[in-house]
Amino acid sequence: MVRRAPAVVVLALVAVLGGCSTSSAPPPDAPASSAPAAPTSAAPPASNGVTTPAAAFGPSCGAFPQGDAAGSLTAIERQPVAQAAAGNPLLTTFMTAVSAVPALADTMNQQRGVTVFAPYNGAFDDARRTVGEPAFTTMLSDPSEVADLLSDHVLGRRLDARALVAAGTVTTLGGEELTVGGTAESPTLTSGDGVEARVLCGDVPTLNATVFVIDKVLLPKT
Repeated sequence: MVRRAPAVVVLALVAVLGGCSTSSAPPPDAPASSAPAAPTSAAPPASNGVTTPAAAFGPSCGAFPQGDAAGSLTAIERQPVAQAAAGNPLLTTFMTAVSAVPALADTMNQQRGVTVFAPYNGAFDDARRTVGEPAFTTMLSDPSEVADLLSDHVLGRRLDARALVAAGTVTTLGGEELTVGGTAESPTLTSGDGVEARVLCGDVPTLNATVFVIDKVLLPKT
């Protein structure tokens, strides 16, 4: 993995935002069997990338807690993004990574409008195999390395699926250019390493961010 200057990455990530486990999640190609079916298509674009629970789409939206339960789409719409992600069973490893960077969760929660690409638990298992156990363990134990990784999963503006696909390419806070493909109902993201990530649940509304749960960790070109 290409590593940017640690201090620069940490400061940039925190400044812009301020202004590991086994997966119990369903496989990327199927929702939780016991959960009600989730909407299968994206809603019309909302102003400033703000979405609603009814707009959420993707095969794993059904794995979210249902109704008004903690972590449900209805509940997290009223919560800032890090708090919302902490209640999602798909994102426990992602939140472990966020927690490894001092004050990052708080700064994420204080934002007014960002887009977050949050890899589900199994994506981190895949990344561990891709980069190798020693490199992966070292990365997750070093806050600056984690900040480097997470900076490539956040956009400094809030976009919904239609706006993402219309853009074609977007640049992360870490400076990585992501290629957006597919359709608004089934978008894909391709990072510097050339691996294509699919959206498991997109247009997820939180108080201050639009979230896309994805099936791969977005790694830079090696």
